[in-house]
Amino acid sequence: MTDSKRRKGLIAGAALLGGVLTVAAGGASSAADRSDAANTGRHENTQQMDEAASQADSQANINIVPQDGSTDVATGGTKVTVTGGKLTDVTMTTVAAHGGQAAQKTVAGTLSADGTSWRPQQALAHSTTYKITAQAADSQGRKTVANSTFTTGSPANMFLGHFTPEDGSTVGVGMPVSINFDKPVKNRQAVQSAISVVSSSNQQVVGHWFGNQRLDFRPKDYWKPNSHVTMKLGLNGVEASPGVHGVQNRTVGFTVGHSQVSTADAKTHRMTVVRDGKVIRTLPISSGGKDHPTYNGLMVISEKDQQTRMNGATVGITKKDGKGQYDIPDVPHAMRLSNSGTFVHGNYWSGGVFGKANTSHGCIGLQDVKGGKDPSTDAAWFFNNSQLGDVVKVINSPGGTIRPDNGLNGWDMSWSQWVAGSAV
Repeated sequence: MTDSKRRKGLIAGAALLGGVLTVAAGGASSAADRSDAANTGRHENTQQMDEAASQADSQANINIVPQDGSTDVATGGTKVTVTGGKLTDVTMTTVAAHGGQAAQKTVAGTLSADGTSWRPQQALAHSTTYKITAQAADSQGRKTVANSTFTTGSPANMFLGHFTPEDGSTVGVGMPVSINFDKPVKNRQAVQSAISVVSSSNQQVVGHWFGNQRLDFRPKDYWKPNSHVTMKLGLNGVEASPGVHGVQNRTVGFTVGHSQVSTADAKTHRMTVVRDGKVIRTLPISSGGKDHPTYNGLMVISEKDQQTRMNGATVGITKKDGKGQYDIPDVPHAMRLSNSGTFVHGNYWSGGVFGKANTSHGCIGLQDVKGGKDPSTDAAWFFNNSQLGDVVKVINSPGGTIRPDNGLNGWDMSWSQWVAGSAV
């Protein structure tokens, strides 16, 4: 089951409502040969494009409570509101019911008479992950969208493991099994010993703890394509900490599909997509500029959204008045690579930079159109040809290497480091 709890403690305000945004400016010179003066001018142009894109788009501002990535949420109090416009559609579904109940149900809700607020009609269930997608329009008909995925809490004497990927899903070769526990685990050895992860490829699979609430499993190398992975949670009765016991006895599985690893070269401004060992496409990109370079490293696509809102204020990229340097309500074809807000996504507001210059705020940008409805764009192609668990490798960026726990990115650890983090 997909679980946004994997971002617990790491999201730091960079939820889907505010990921790091790729905003690029004109100019054909590469990042390698730009002078300081050229960098300064391009930075000013980037700010101008930020403002122009924000002003040209919807004035409707959606707020979802709870925020994306929230955990241990109360079963009451969920609400969607909008200012500067009216809600046009709100969809709420159960992503996963961790107590063993059926998942993937639509939650009925009520829209207020004035169209500015929406609430679920009944209290939510305990120990369940929900996703809300809300759309709104301002007085000029300009649209915006917001997403939030959150998990309700369990009783105080119980702990649950919320895991990704979904049972029955097909994922890329880089997708780890990632389990986030809703309460701290003191007895790591007992908990890890009660979980098994095996592959039909007979690869050795080892667990690694990131803190006391997250346990990931992966093999030494990527999963073998077309293999099947099975996880057994035998946590019923296991004591995670004094007086806190597990209740889960579940067996779930997922299929590993094709192998796809895309290498984004920040120096050449190109991303090469390799599937099952063959290059299937090379795409012009714009990655992070001088002030906000993209992380290097192996990153796994953990979420996909057709559209989402991104606001610089949520990741500390602000103007003097404290507002975000950008606030784009309808960023198309967004694919998350990190908890801290790194995405591959479409960009319709910056022309002439893809394949030529790195001037983004840290993401990898691909040419797109407003609304993302043109399937012929590079962003649409990459979105439609990527699956959760595919790997994006960033090279030749001055931004340093991403932390392994910043997203599903444990591949950036050596095997010896990974094994050292096991409790069994």
